[in-house]
Amino acid sequence: MLITAMEKTVRDILRDGHLRTRGKIDKLRELQSEARGIQRAGSESSMSADDGLQDDLRVIEKALHELHADTEQKGAATL
Repeated sequence: MLITAMEKTVRDILRDGHLRTRGKIDKLRELQSEARGIQRAGSESSMSADDGLQDDLRVIEKALHELHADTEQKGAATL
């Protein structure tokens, strides 16, 4: 089964034994913010609509849910 770069990154964060839950949540929130920023930029340019960013966001949000972090339901246009 193929794994995306984001899935690997998220998995590595979740499995990091040196990070406490709060640190894992913080790292995942950083990834979420970056992915949303890229998604916003893509919606304002001619980037491909099927660029995988929505899938990346789903992977991050699923991991946040697994850590019982309160996830925000915001779309790309939310500031």
